[in-house]
Amino acid sequence: MGAIFVAGHRGMVGSAILRRLRSEGANTLTRSRAELDLLDQRAVTAFLAGTRPEAVIVAAAKVGGIHANATYPAEFLYENLMIEANLIHAAHLAGVDRLLFLGSSCIYPREAPQPMAETALLTGPLEATNEPYAIAKIAGIKLCESYNRQYGRDYRSVMPTNLYGPGDNFHPTNSHVLPGLIRRFHEATRDGRETVTIWGTGTPRREFLHVDDMAEAALFVMNLDQATYAANTQPMLSHINVGSGEDISISELAALIADITGFTGRIVHDPEKPDGTPRKLMDVSRLSAMGWRAGISLKAGIEETYAWFLENQDILREA
Repeated sequence: MGAIFVAGHRGMVGSAILRRLRSEGANTLTRSRAELDLLDQRAVTAFLAGTRPEAVIVAAAKVGGIHANATYPAEFLYENLMIEANLIHAAHLAGVDRLLFLGSSCIYPREAPQPMAETALLTGPLEATNEPYAIAKIAGIKLCESYNRQYGRDYRSVMPTNLYGPGDNFHPTNSHVLPGLIRRFHEATRDGRETVTIWGTGTPRREFLHVDDMAEAALFVMNLDQATYAANTQPMLSHINVGSGEDISISELAALIADITGFTGRIVHDPEKPDGTPRKLMDVSRLSAMGWRAGISLKAGIEETYAWFLENQDILREA
């Protein structure tokens, strides 16, 4: 079997996928950012033409939470568009028939009916706080669909819910909500603080999926036979939601993380800060019908993630 190229193998999701592939004995191919700049079209085209992998997994992306998206909208749109366009087009030019593109649940409209089904795509306005990232991910889905339709490729897309786990970004301002709260409550416990302030009202509900579950689901979808995959998708609606099927309010999440980190003080809300989308729960019925369900509970996953955080504080990624 030929090699599987994992783009973004040093990120949280890419590294989890790489771990799983290697545990299964797969032949894998990786390049660091210093070795291959995914924003460089010529370099990406030459690399894939020279290596001709059997499959490509697009796990590379510029990611961040509400603050990062609001601060760097141009970079979030430009870099994500370039990364996916370069990889998908170069894979086609190199004759790679199989590709898996990783998107995000933020592709769905802000007011999409809950839980959000794949059919909700492009049915309403996006959430303003992460619109540039969402537009880039929608473009990636449509690129895959277009190469399938025009050239007969087998390029598939999976849309994960909010992911967390070992290797996450715990930056104090640029991280997503769950790792950001882990760091905030840990530092409050360590420093003996009496209060922790969290953004917004605490009422928005979010769904979370452990990154190891995501890696398992991604490879499950990529390896499905074409008949099963086609039976659960449509030519121009080919993406598959990946999630746990359960959500939790930000207030409940904060209380859970406070308990796990040993924080016994008071949790304060800052309603002046944005809440983001009121609710984000994925409809995972398509994936369930194909035979996959999440296996790691939120409490167990956060406990494992906090243990990883404690062991890796000196080398944590800061951006």
